[in-house]
Amino acid sequence: MIYTSSAYKVIYMVFARLTLNEYTNKVLNVIKARFGLNTKSEAVNKFVEMCGEEFVEKEVKDKEMRNLINTCSNHFKKYHHKKMSLKELDKLCGI
Repeated sequence: MIYTSSAYKVIYMVFARLTLNEYTNKVLNVIKARFGLNTKSEAVNKFVEMCGEEFVEKEVKDKEMRNLINTCSNHFKKYHHKKMSLKELDKLCGI
């Protein structure tokens, strides 16, 4: 296992030996070709990145959370708790 750290995040790499059936091997080869990847390891990571949220939610980064909180705070400072009618919302959305 390789542990790499930086000022803001820690990356854990796990090495695994896998036995793939023929269909799984074909799928990984297609993913490699479609996304221009070099290894099946990269293909597995890409596949999990694409489909993994169905099973496990991704962690929210601190910077993104702070940005969301600041955006909401600024909105409430500017508009307070003003309500919008459905017609105004449709107009805003271009419907």
